[in-house]
Order: sequence, then C-alpha cells, then structure tokens
Amino acid sequence: MTSSSDLDERLHAAAARTHRADHLRRRQAATAEQLQQAHHTLTGLEKHLSKEEADVSRLEGGLTALLARLVSQREVRLDRERAEAAAARQRLDGHRARVAQIEADARAIEAELAGLATASQEYEQLLAEKERRLLARGDSRAGELMELGAALDRVSAEVREHAEAHQAGQAALQALAQVLGYLGSAKGASTWDLFGGGLIADAVEHNRLRSADEAAWHAQRALDVFSRELADVGVSARARLPKVDTRWFVDTFFDNIITDVMKHQRIDNTRAEVERTAQWVRDTERHLRHRDAELSRERARLLARREELLRG
Repeated sequence: MTSSSDLDERLHAAAARTHRADHLRRRQAATAEQLQQAHHTLTGLEKHLSKEEADVSRLEGGLTALLARLVSQREVRLDRERAEAAAARQRLDGHRARVAQIEADARAIEAELAGLATASQEYEQLLAEKERRLLARGDSRAGELMELGAALDRVSAEVREHAEAHQAGQAALQALAQVLGYLGSAKGASTWDLFGGGLIADAVEHNRLRSADEAAWHAQRALDVFSRELADVGVSARARLPKVDTRWFVDTFFDNIITDVMKHQRIDNTRAEVERTAQWVRDTERHLRHRDAELSRERARLLARREELLRG
C-alpha cells in the first residue's frame, strides 16, 4: 500500500501537471486566434506587394512607360514605385517571420499538451484516494484540509501565471522602448532636415526608420507573447503596432519644405501610436501587480489556516 507521504507527493505532482495543462490550453486558444489573424494580415500584404510589383513592371515597359517618358517623369515615378515595392516586400518578409514563429509556438504547445493528456484524470484519482484515507481515519479536519490544499494549488498556479505575464510585459516594454528610440532619432533627423539638413539628414533619417521597422517586428513578437500570457490570466488582448513608414523616395526626388513637413508628421504620428501601445502595456502591468498582491494575500491566509489546522 502506498504510504501517506508518497501519496501526498504524487498528488502535489499531479496537481502541478493539471494546472500546467490548463495553462497550455488557454495559451493554445490564444495562439490559434493570433495565427488566424496573422494569416489574414499576410494575405493582405501579399496582395499589396503584388500590386506594387505590377506598378513597377508597368513603368519598366509598355504603354505606361512610353507615356511616362514622353512627359519626362518615368525615372522619377519608377524610383518611387521601386521604393514602395521594397518597403512592401520588407513588411511581407517580416510578417512571414512572425507567422513562422507563432506556428512554432503552436507546435510546441501541442506537443507539451500531448504529454499531459491524462493529467486531470490522474489528479482526480489521487484526490479521491486521499479523501478515502482521511475519512477512513475519521479525522474531522480531513474535509477542510483537502479544500485548503486544492485552493493553495490553484492560487500558486495563478501566481506563477501572473509572474509569467509580468515577465512578458517587461520584455514587450523593452522592445517598444527600442522602437521609440529609433523613431525619436528619426524625428530628430527629420527636424534637422526641415532646417536644411539635405541628403545627410535624409540618409540618417532613412537609416533610423529602417532600424525602427526591424525593431517593430521584434516588438510585435514580444506583444504576441504578452497577449498569450494575458489570456492565461483571463485578460483578452490584441496588441498590434502601427506600420512604420520607411518610404524615403520623397526626400530624394521631391525634397521641399511641404514634403519635409508631411514626412515629419508621419514620423511623429507613428511615434505617438507606439507610445500609446507602450502606455497600454504599462497600464496592464499595473493591473497584473495589483492582482498579484491580492493572490499573495490570499495564499498567506490559506497557509495560515492550514498551519492552524495541522498544529491543532
């Protein structure tokens, strides 16, 4: 016959496996929703790239190219369309990488869940066994101790899940800070350009915007993870970053004060949107910390009652 201490150890391990399975099912559902949305966005980006490449092809040959040459605008328009196609291709490549990462996460979750398929059943069987033993001994504390043990397992699991969500939120804030840093630098270069910075300011600004675009994909990945962790603690979220506008043909081919002002406003607007996303993460983090404090107080109360019963 299994000893009481051995049964307690098995019960504790089974509870941990059950909570982990529940955690993974919530994450699996959030990942599936993210993947569906990501594929929808990917389809749109593929169509957009096809359109941009078609625009380039029409200017490189055919009637459109002939008409453009006749009005001496072909090279200007062609460079513009090529720049827009390159920007569309970069966004598509970044999003394809994001989809691949979410798919890899989904496969990893599915594999781990397969190993926990019987966790809930094992936990229920062990709980029933312990209850039979305590009741057989006629211990008046048995029922409440069982309830306390289950409550402590639940609270401990919630504490872990909130800690994971908090860690993901911090990672998202760090990633967003990088995006904001590059956009702030691009804004500085744009301001310089407004006062006659010329090609040097254009080059600096373009470099910072390209870096911001790359950092934005990493930030979106961090936001994806944060959203899934939030789903584990009962918070529904669909955090998405704005698209970073990396088009710079305007600077090169139509460099004047009007286009400089428009470009400056685009950068400023994008930075404001990213900042709003960062503020949402900070606000959500505060909510997580508040809930974590509540869970800590609940856990302390349960432990104190358990100790009281055992000592009594």
